[in-house]
Amino acid sequence: MSEINFQKTAKKVLEIERSGLANLEQYINDDFNQACALIFKCTGKVVVMGMGKSGHIGRKIAATLASTGTPAFFVHPGEASHGDLGMISRQDIVLAISNSGESNEILALIPVLKRQHIALICITKNPASSMGKAADFHLCIKVPQEACPLGLAPTTSTTAMLVMGDAIAVALLEARGFTAEDFALSHPGGTLGRKLLLRVSDLMHTGKNIPNVMKQSTLQQALVEITRKKLGMVVICNEVMQIEGIFTDGDLRRVFAMNIDLHNAKITDVMTAGGIRVKPDMLAIDALNLMQHHHITSLLVAKADTLIGVIHLHDLLQAGII
Repeated sequence: MSEINFQKTAKKVLEIERSGLANLEQYINDDFNQACALIFKCTGKVVVMGMGKSGHIGRKIAATLASTGTPAFFVHPGEASHGDLGMISRQDIVLAISNSGESNEILALIPVLKRQHIALICITKNPASSMGKAADFHLCIKVPQEACPLGLAPTTSTTAMLVMGDAIAVALLEARGFTAEDFALSHPGGTLGRKLLLRVSDLMHTGKNIPNVMKQSTLQQALVEITRKKLGMVVICNEVMQIEGIFTDGDLRRVFAMNIDLHNAKITDVMTAGGIRVKPDMLAIDALNLMQHHHITSLLVAKADTLIGVIHLHDLLQAGII
């Protein structure tokens, strides 16, 4: 048997699907504009429906809409006929997907949707199909050919459905002025959510967990505090917790090189005056960037000159910011 050229077939699939998507541009028309405007003004949710492969695409479209500022969920048409139709209210919009536009399960629901005056947007390849005719707005996803050589397995057509869904979602995202911070609110468990939501105040050490000594302290007392708090640094403050300076493990190595008497030296003689300070409402990711810029592992959290906390690189690591 001759060697099978998988790459040749794969490249042909990509070319067919690229051609199909290029063909889709002609269908971004007034119906598309009006469908988006209808969803934009919707006070309820977008209810996405589809059977088979169209259903799988529908679930993805619903998820994309929901995560980009347009409340949406998926309802299986078969289950809708057996009670789940009660999940849909008159304030909602139904977005029904079927390549042929003749999905029996969806067609069975349309009379009920019409009686309840629920708006219907349909995505099919045929405006003259039963679903196309019943729709308030029809979005065409007709493609020249499927990538499947048999012309049977939904390939280019499902890609077109997905891209049409993305076009709707992104058009609405821009219309709503949806921001990265808005996106993070619906993704609090993900890395992006943590980077955009977590602030220094959420992670910093406070109260008795702050490594600090008074400015009258000796170097030896400061070293005891560093060892006890295990952050590799200590903050030097006055009696009202105003920051005088900072002393770190790196400073200690320099002290050893200077042959300073560890028992009798004053901490103010060897500390670094000031210290880099941040506000508690700074984003944790910005604190990380500041640490990297200055090649340091901790920042002082302050209000004016008053110390209220310390944040360490390890805190950011444990929170998943890094």
